[in-house]
Amino acid sequence: MRQCVRVPGGLGVLWALTVCVLVLCVAPAAPHPQCLDFKPPFRPLRELQFCIMYKEFGCCDFEKDQQLRAKYYRIMDNFDYYGYANCAGFVLEMICQECSPFAAHLFDAEDPTTPVRTIPGLCPDYCSQFWNKCRSTIPLLSDDPHIAEVKEDRTRLCRYLELDDADYCYPHLLSDQKLTLNLGRVQSDVDGCLQLCLEEVANGLRNPLAMVHANDGTHRFFVAEQVGLVWTYLPDRSKLEKPFLNITKVVLTSSWEGDERGFLGLTFHPKHKYNRKLYVYYSVEVGFDERIRISEFQVSAHDMNVVDHASERVILEIDEPASNHNGGQLLFADDGYLYIFTGDGGMAGDPFGKYGNAQNKSALLGKVLRIDVDNNSRGPLYRIPPDNPFVQDWGARPEVYAYGVRNMWRCSVDRGDPRTKEGKGRIFCGDVGQNKFEEIDIIEKGRNFGWRAKEGFSCYDKKLCANSSLDDVLPIYAYPHTMGKSVTGGYVYRGCEYPNMNGMYIFGDFMSGRLMSLQEDRNTGTWKYNEVCMGKGMTCAFPGLINNYHQYIISFAEDEAGELYFMSTGVPSATSPSGVVYKVVDPSRRAPPRHCHYDPLPVRVKSNLIKFVPQETLTGLEQPRKAKPQPQPTDSSDWLQELVDRLGLPDGATPPFANHNHQTPPAERQTQKRSNRNGECPRAPEWNVVCRQLGFTRALKAAKNSEFGEGKDLRILLDDVQCDGTESSLLDCQHTGVGTNNCAHYEDAGVICGTSGHIIEV
Repeated sequence: MRQCVRVPGGLGVLWALTVCVLVLCVAPAAPHPQCLDFKPPFRPLRELQFCIMYKEFGCCDFEKDQQLRAKYYRIMDNFDYYGYANCAGFVLEMICQECSPFAAHLFDAEDPTTPVRTIPGLCPDYCSQFWNKCRSTIPLLSDDPHIAEVKEDRTRLCRYLELDDADYCYPHLLSDQKLTLNLGRVQSDVDGCLQLCLEEVANGLRNPLAMVHANDGTHRFFVAEQVGLVWTYLPDRSKLEKPFLNITKVVLTSSWEGDERGFLGLTFHPKHKYNRKLYVYYSVEVGFDERIRISEFQVSAHDMNVVDHASERVILEIDEPASNHNGGQLLFADDGYLYIFTGDGGMAGDPFGKYGNAQNKSALLGKVLRIDVDNNSRGPLYRIPPDNPFVQDWGARPEVYAYGVRNMWRCSVDRGDPRTKEGKGRIFCGDVGQNKFEEIDIIEKGRNFGWRAKEGFSCYDKKLCANSSLDDVLPIYAYPHTMGKSVTGGYVYRGCEYPNMNGMYIFGDFMSGRLMSLQEDRNTGTWKYNEVCMGKGMTCAFPGLINNYHQYIISFAEDEAGELYFMSTGVPSATSPSGVVYKVVDPSRRAPPRHCHYDPLPVRVKSNLIKFVPQETLTGLEQPRKAKPQPQPTDSSDWLQELVDRLGLPDGATPPFANHNHQTPPAERQTQKRSNRNGECPRAPEWNVVCRQLGFTRALKAAKNSEFGEGKDLRILLDDVQCDGTESSLLDCQHTGVGTNNCAHYEDAGVICGTSGHIIEV
């Protein structure tokens, strides 16, 4: 995290080897657009008529724009023609800053605990112009008693209206390209990694591997644990104390990390609101055999939040020759049929039979199955859809819809573009690889997805791969095991709240914890890859947002409104309660206020409720707080002055920090700059001592050649310091003494301190 070091007098001293020393403040690492409601800006649905400078993107909708217009005329009605001519522009600009994409910064209200300014933060030159021409408008613009006290003194007023972070003062922020470049778009770092954030939704779960909704208007969501429990959550994220479903006694799993057996999937019937049906996919043991079972249940007629366990009907059972590659996805596609995604039977390389299970259309393993479960109260529990591709192939099972899959883990149906419906009905799947590649597929009727002949785009079984009759469909994307070793399929985002993410397929990797995205080029049909990173610096500094998650990404989900979630855990065991559900958030742009509003249908609750309490926190950043007066310490220790006193300054030199208190808060001492006479990188031991003295545990990264900027207005001192890295203070290191220097500011180096476990980078 980069923050300014605020040392009264403008100078602090750090030392290492032969060092030219300075402290300087660093500009924000990335822009942080934020509105006064502590949320990202948006594009208004209706064009603004008053604050037209923000009609394309900002923090005002048409209703707010009209309120500001009325406020403007109430103020200007107090002035004659001369007053209008001189002050109308100033008043309009200051009133309209509530619509700025950076309104929270302009009004010094980056978090809900701080009072909002009544006048936005002004740059000194603009403030002086305003005061000279229009100070008579101040009582009409603000009821702040302190402003009323200082309004006749230009210097005091403009100092009061300054911002701690001068980068955001008006109007200079309008011309700052660091703030305005790509404003309103998903931000990315220099490597193209998209900067997104998260919101914690549920926690304390044991390997949460599915989250679904009933599509019944209640906006409840149901989270399944691998052990065989399913929990009900209400729209306010409170959890019902009584489980929705409990089949732990029959589900086959264990506490071993990485055990692939257990409760693996569930889905609600598209007409659940009327027939109360749902379907589950789980592992069972029958005698000495392990099987996967697909069962139908009904919700209790007396409690919509509890399954009638006696209603279970086994739709299908398939023998599993090994304990891994069990598949587990169930879903209803737009055609109303139930899709079942099975694994190839396990072990490695699909060794079953001459060509393996996946290429054998007479086996149900390694397949995408499609069945009709409607109107099954009497007669067979399921029927074969008449247009299934192999119903006329006597050597194939009629349930087979597609084949040649290894172990598809998590599939989803694309809702389609909210406006054009483009992409609607596509089924995306992540297929876990063997030794080299993971892949993302779009399911096509009757097609061969290649396994075990191919893995990703490459050949796995060279003999099968060379077979001219293979006729396989290639994945839309595949990645090597240097990036991850177990893909977790995701969803195409089609929600309302974050328009920039529309059409973005977001998925992950269970082993590496990597989040990834694909975006289709409509002209070429190809897919562009971008990694997804958690927002750095201030990017996720919004109330309730976090920028970290547990490594093992188990599954993805969407709620009834189409918003995107994923589940991960810190310990991949069916008995470890370290699982968390996260909502994916784009901090760069949101939908206009009230545009995504919905009213959930009421839910009659017969169980006790467990209120949701977030456990995760934003890392790498201390939330901004208003400075509060602090009592003066009775016994202060100025280590900087003490160090210079010990070393001695050259004759005639005056400490540039004389008569100042250098006891800045540790949270403000996170970035320090220095340069090395010979242009060499300082060694880690000295940097670690520097960070330890500032209240942090270690140095995270060192930089050189003024990467953080040049402190041209700051004085340079020179010393030769030797530390072994164990010292608690620079006072304990060996010093040569302060002397003359021939250093230049373009050589400035610096360090980022922190408390994480990362080692120092130079």
